[in-house]
Amino acid sequence: MTKRHVSLPEEAEQGVEAFIAEVDDRLSGEEDTCEVVRDTLVDLYGDRAAYERWQAGEDVSPAERVRLQGYDPCNSTLESEYYAEKNEAKFRRSKHLQWLWRQFDATPMADNVAFALRFRAMLADHLFEECGEGCRFFKGISFTYGHNITVGDNTVVHDDVHLDDRGRLEIGNRVSISDGAHIYSHDHDVVDQTEVTNFRTVVEDDARVTYDAMVRAGCTVGENSIVGARAIVQGDVPAHHVVVGTPARSVRIKPGFEEHAEPIGDKLTNRQDDREIDYELPPDVEPFDEFGRTLEPEGRAK
Repeated sequence: MTKRHVSLPEEAEQGVEAFIAEVDDRLSGEEDTCEVVRDTLVDLYGDRAAYERWQAGEDVSPAERVRLQGYDPCNSTLESEYYAEKNEAKFRRSKHLQWLWRQFDATPMADNVAFALRFRAMLADHLFEECGEGCRFFKGISFTYGHNITVGDNTVVHDDVHLDDRGRLEIGNRVSISDGAHIYSHDHDVVDQTEVTNFRTVVEDDARVTYDAMVRAGCTVGENSIVGARAIVQGDVPAHHVVVGTPARSVRIKPGFEEHAEPIGDKLTNRQDDREIDYELPPDVEPFDEFGRTLEPEGRAK
């Protein structure tokens, strides 16, 4: 399908360019990221006058105070903030950038595709470990940290995708990830849910992960392959193969690539153990079991 070229009116284009360039410059400079995010959100939400009244010591209602405080990412917590093994130095900045990404997505401007794609691509340059040229990130994408993600050139990630980089997530060039897909890089122990193992997960060049599919931690989605809608990938997808189902199995090789694809058996090969990422918990961390479950059958002999 050939797409049309669409552009904003000249005046709107100038406004978009100026705003994105200003935020990009501030994030690239020596300013505290928390302050840049706060200022950007205050203005995006049109709350500058109320914010300045509050800063001047005027009375505000409890609801107003919570709203105005909430523009500052230092006054928030994210789920990943509670993960004990995270890199604290990297997380501080990535948390602030995640907050800007998420709160931007809650504004009406997040639906202005010509503006929002460029704004998110700019944020990705600061948030991800590496992000290539020409990438498009649509609305509602979530991350664990952001700083453990690498993305190649001309990759598109559609609405409501979850990119889990609790371990490490590598996405290649010209990859397409469809709405609602989930790609994981961590897993939980079957018996002790609080025990987490992190992995390296890879989506290679030209691969497609389609609608509502899930890729398990430690898997590789091979070059030029397709993961069908709502498939659950529990092993490596070979290059040029089309996989579907739960668990995903290869049903065909993409036409024209038969001589380039390796045949496989009835199920995908799981190489998760080869891609485990070791980590050590900081010495000052006090582990706790949030579930309080019994991990052994009652009455089991010692």
